[in-house]
Parts: sequence; structure tokens; C-alpha cells
Amino acid sequence: MERYESWISRAKSSLEIAKTRNSNLVHYEDLCYQAQQAVEKAIKGILIYYNVEPQFTHDIGFLLEELGAYVTISDEMKKAIKLTKYPVQTRYPGEYDDITKKDYG
Repeated sequence: MERYESWISRAKSSLEIAKTRNSNLVHYEDLCYQAQQAVEKAIKGILIYYNVEPQFTHDIGFLLEELGAYVTISDEMKKAIKLTKYPVQTRYPGEYDDITKKDYG
């Protein structure tokens, strides 16, 4: 159970970071990345709870499919799939459109 709890704890930590809105120094890309990390870690933690070794992937859709064998995936949960692009595409400076407050919201 300790491993499961570690993943959930880290998911909560990433979520708290993702909620940081009071600094002009923080990029929305970084907040979206942390939101993605929160979801990914939470799903992986739940999979571990069900004795499933999660795949090494950042693909929220894929992870939700795996999780669907154990719990019902709601339409609300499926909205998190849009976060999949943030751990790779916007994690570092590069050629992509800046993420805006509207995108983050």
C-alpha cells in the first residue's frame, strides 16, 4: 500500500503546484505540465492499488483505458485527455504557441 500512497501523494503535490496562479514568473505551460503530471500520477497510483504495473507513458487516454478495467471512467475524467500534450510538447521552450490563461483555465 505504501507505493500506492506515494504516487497519490506526488499527484497531490503536482496538483498544488498546478494551482499556482499568483506569480507573473510562472508560465502557463508549466502549470499545465503540472496538471498533466497530477492526473498521470493519480491514475498510475490507482492502477498500482489494483496491482497493475502502469505503462511508461504520459498518454492520459491510454492510462484511462487501462484504468477502465477497474473503475468506471466518467466523461468528466475523459476531459483530462487534453492534458496529454503538455509533458512532451510544452515542457521545454520550443516551437509551439504560448499557452494562455484561457487555455490553462
